[in-house]
Amino acid sequence: MTGRCIERRGLLKLILVVLTAIAVSGAGPPALVGPRQDLDRRVRAFLDANSGRWRDLNVPVVDGQTLHDIIIKNRYTRALEIGTSTGHSGVWIAWALAKTGGTLVTIEIDERRHRQAVANFEAAGLSSFVDARLGDAHVLVPALAGPFDFVFSDADKDWYRNYLTAVLPKLEVGGCYVTHNVPARGVQRGGRDEYVDYLLGLPNLETTIDTRGAGMSISYKRSR
Repeated sequence: MTGRCIERRGLLKLILVVLTAIAVSGAGPPALVGPRQDLDRRVRAFLDANSGRWRDLNVPVVDGQTLHDIIIKNRYTRALEIGTSTGHSGVWIAWALAKTGGTLVTIEIDERRHRQAVANFEAAGLSSFVDARLGDAHVLVPALAGPFDFVFSDADKDWYRNYLTAVLPKLEVGGCYVTHNVPARGVQRGGRDEYVDYLLGLPNLETTIDTRGAGMSISYKRSR
């Protein structure tokens, strides 16, 4: 047998040993470095660079992380945000959708905030996952065709019930409807306790209240 054949046979044995070790341990191959990892680094760098700077009606970090995690956990791909502000929550939502292969429609009525949000989506590398619309959500939301599997409502609080009424028929069964700045039941906050009571009374929604950040109701649509 030639030296080259012996060398090849030794290499094949080594490969088999490595593959066997991976199979036994349950470990997968090393993570590949590519566009997804590059995007993750870019978004994280953007969020870190702007940490503590989000004002102007934006969500706290814990709420943004929660929105991101809900989308990832349920593999949602068709998201709607009512009330973009300057884009903090939208960045978290779009980042998750970049991982699930989805897109976000987000609506803002204030032109200055809308422009800043568009710039922030671009800076974070997420523009291709976001359809940012400037306009009155009272008009735009009822006109949306849907369907959606994730909705984040964070616009004018006295219109919360109207937004829910307009969107709920377009929310898929198993989809999630999150409302921001919602207090725990029994806590008076600008009439939003009545909204919580309404949510909890809907038979096709399973609702919990997350009080860790600014307060969010998290409702999953059921078939009944």
